[in-house]
Parts: sequence; structure tokens; C-alpha cells
Amino acid sequence: MTRVALLSTSLARGGAESQIAQCAIRLRRRGWETAVVSLLRPAAFAEELASEGVPVHSLAMRPGHPDPRGLVRLIGFLRAFRPQILHSHMFHANLAARVARLFSPVPVVISTLHSVAESRRETAGVRLRDLAYRLTDPLADMVTAVSQAVADRHRSHGAARAARLRVIPNGVDTSRYRPDQARRESARRELGIGEQFVWLAAGRLLWKKDHATLLRAFARRPDEVLLIAGEGPESDRLRRQARELGVDARARFLGTREDLPALMNAADGFVLSSVVEGLPMVLLEAAASGVPAVATDAGSVRECVADGETGFVVPCSDSDALAAAMSRLVSLPGGARAQMAHAARARAVERFDTDTVIAEWERTYRELLERV
Repeated sequence: MTRVALLSTSLARGGAESQIAQCAIRLRRRGWETAVVSLLRPAAFAEELASEGVPVHSLAMRPGHPDPRGLVRLIGFLRAFRPQILHSHMFHANLAARVARLFSPVPVVISTLHSVAESRRETAGVRLRDLAYRLTDPLADMVTAVSQAVADRHRSHGAARAARLRVIPNGVDTSRYRPDQARRESARRELGIGEQFVWLAAGRLLWKKDHATLLRAFARRPDEVLLIAGEGPESDRLRRQARELGVDARARFLGTREDLPALMNAADGFVLSSVVEGLPMVLLEAAASGVPAVATDAGSVRECVADGETGFVVPCSDSDALAAAMSRLVSLPGGARAQMAHAARARAVERFDTDTVIAEWERTYRELLERV
């Protein structure tokens, strides 16, 4: 049985982490021996992984505190588990995997890029990370990107070489995220929503998601409801902003939710206001659920949303444009909106179904192992 270690910077409720967890589980079911390692202490997915027979290991590092002991623990894990493939995700894990290979040889090392700018918002930070990627690039056998936009950005800045760069998208479980009228009626009833048009925004409340622009746009939509699922460092500020804009009764902050498929069905439209993205999982989940989207043109959004066909794409940080696109979606005749929902679902099934993506990972793993 081939052993695969999936190394992540963190295990929290996020798009990248959900991909890592699902990849480990699906690979395990297909006969690969998998383990997940997180640089930080896991905050999510540990029980789900354990129930599927996937061990989870923590390097017990702390955010913002470089700790060489974490690298020592990783080397110890690699020597004990002896994976044939070490597949890392996100910046810190990608660097750790490359450096650890110097001390504990692994036949195949793959680094996956999840965002167009794997850094904080400072430009200098982005440049430093590009440099770190460039210097350690020879230590990876392949670099993959979750979208063409992510791949193009890293290649053009010298952070990844074209010869060893491949695009393998995120995958969405289209059997879990699907239109379900009974689930829709139940969720709307539990939320106390009648016939109003319901928008859903889901994701961590971080600066790069730019919920502030979303709230300003929503303030111009007086007869609708906005559900905001997620928590994060911007939570308190955004709640204050909602009160100041007078939308706190209609913009509902739901906190962290485990019932996202139900919330997707409760929604009439999905809205994303990000300024930085990779390939947003929430847009794939909305599409699979048959929910048209209005989204800002960040990262790989246009690879998720076909403008005018499955939703609308607008410039980033422009509340006027976002409000106008929201109005345009709401104003569509019922038949046209249903056609858009159908197109979104069909696109998700064809391009991003999890089983299709996992099969691509299996082909990639085998291809690299054959080269060893």
C-alpha cells in the first residue's frame, strides 16, 4: 500500500483545509495509506479524519512563532511513517516539506498553491514568499496550483517553474452539495425566512474577504436578507458596521456553521466580495447547490463563475458595482434565474466533482512515482 502524507499549515474550517481532509479520506477509501500532519494544532476535521481511519498528527507550532522544534517533529514523523509521497499545502507547509526532505529523504514531494498571494496583505510579504519559493523550488518534484490564475501568478513572479507546474483544481462533493427542495423549505423555516430574497456569504471574516464592501452594497438592498456564515478577526468590526448602516436586522451573522449544504439551499443567491482568492470553495459549493453567484473578480473567480451564465462578476472593492449586480440577479425573471442555477450546477459537476479531481491526483501520484 502506497503511503501518502498530507502536510498542511493548519486544520481549521477553511477551503484549503477542507480539500486536504477530503483528499485524505477519498484516497484512503481508494486504497492509499494516508496521514495528515498539521503545523498548528488542529481546530477542525480531526474527528472526521479519525473516523475514516486517517491518523492526524500535530507539530504543535503556534501562529506567528517560527519554531525549529516543529521541523524536528516533522522529520521524526517522516522517518517513522516513511511516506512515498509528501504532499504539502499552503506556504508554511510547502517550505517545511521542502526543507524536511534534506534531513529525511522522501521519494516524491509535491507543493500545492491555494491562493494567488499566499501572504498577509503587505506587498513586501508577498515578495519575500515568492523568493522563498524560488530558492526552495529544486526541493519539490512538482508544484500544483488550484487554478490557472494561481499558476500564472506564481510562474510570472518566478515562484514556480513552468516545467514542473500543473493545475489541479479544488473538488466539490456534488452529492452533498445539490439542490434539495425539502432541505430548502426546512432551512428557511428554521431561519424564520418567508418569501424574501436571501443572499448567503460564507467564509472566515478576514480582511481579504472584504465583507465591509458587501455590507455597503447590501445596505442598498432594502427588501432582502443576508446570511453571513463564519467567524474571524473582523467579526466585531463588521457587526458594528452593520449597526451603523442600519442593516443589522437583515444582515444575520450566523457564526461558524456545520450545515452549509442546508444554508446553500436556503439561499436564492450567493455573494462573494473578496479582494484575494485562490479557487474559492464556497463558489463551487454554491454552484453545485444550484445557487447563482455574484462575485468580485479576485483570483480565480472567473474559473468558478461564468459571467452572465452562472452568475455575475464585478470589480473588487466596488460596492456600487456589487450592489448593481445583486440587483440584476434579483430582477431576473424566475425562469432565467432557474436556467442560471441549472447551468451553475452542470458546470460544477462537469469540471469540479470531487471524484474527478481525486482521480487526477491519483494519476499524478503514480506518474511521479514511476519517475523515481
